Amino acid sequence: MLLAVDIGNTNIHLGLHRDGEWLVTWRIRTVPDKMPDEYAVLVRSFFREEGLDFDEIEGVVIGSVVPKLTAAFTELSRRYLGHEPLIVGPGVRTGIRLKMDNPHEVGADRVTNAAAARKLYGCPAIVIDFGTATTFDVLSPEGDYVGGAIAPGIGISHDALVSRTARLHKVDLEPPPSPIGRNTVHAMQSGLFYGYVAMIEGMVERIQRALGCKAKVIATGGLAPLFAEHTDVIEVIAPYLTLDGLRLIYDMNLEA
Repeated sequence: MLLAVDIGNTNIHLGLHRDGEWLVTWRIRTVPDKMPDEYAVLVRSFFREEGLDFDEIEGVVIGSVVPKLTAAFTELSRRYLGHEPLIVGPGVRTGIRLKMDNPHEVGADRVTNAAAARKLYGCPAIVIDFGTATTFDVLSPEGDYVGGAIAPGIGISHDALVSRTARLHKVDLEPPPSPIGRNTVHAMQSGLFYGYVAMIEGMVERIQRALGCKAKVIATGGLAPLFAEHTDVIEVIAPYLTLDGLRLIYDMNLEA
């Protein structure tokens, strides 16, 4: 059984994979100052709830954009699971050629998403990951990672709007009855939600124009299903895309 750990800026996504399927996945808050022992207690409680034991783990793969927690989960894996984890980074086989000015700048989450998209859905492709930031990752027809875009996540935009205005307050991040808001709450929801949908559609159109061909658009992240309901540009919703990328990269390096 493989334990895959995707450490993001807001959440940590863990998944157990065996016999071609994800047995169970969990999401927990990212707390950079939490110690390895604290996370071990939490993860062990998840295992117990599912009737599982640490001894069943045969390998660990970690993709992280939070260096402090990369170290914490590495120690957790060594001390509690008895495995040296594979950490996605320089020197690790990914199956992806990074055609970037500085390949080392590309985050592990973007590399794993690209690896999964290429293998599972084909190329060319655009991966939209709705996380703390909303990222657009672009794969050429040849399967090379050629770049992308990073935009503030809708939650960040929401927080910025509220914090910089005196009379606007938090609203639910959902579509209002109409793009034309007839009260302040609906007007804010329209600007945030439909403005974000318009950004997604505009970015996809511009990326495809720059790429010179139509690319399959794959969305992942917690808000992917909601946005997909309100735009035709998203063709595939892949909730486990990053975990699948970690699994595929682990298998590549295991075979090597």
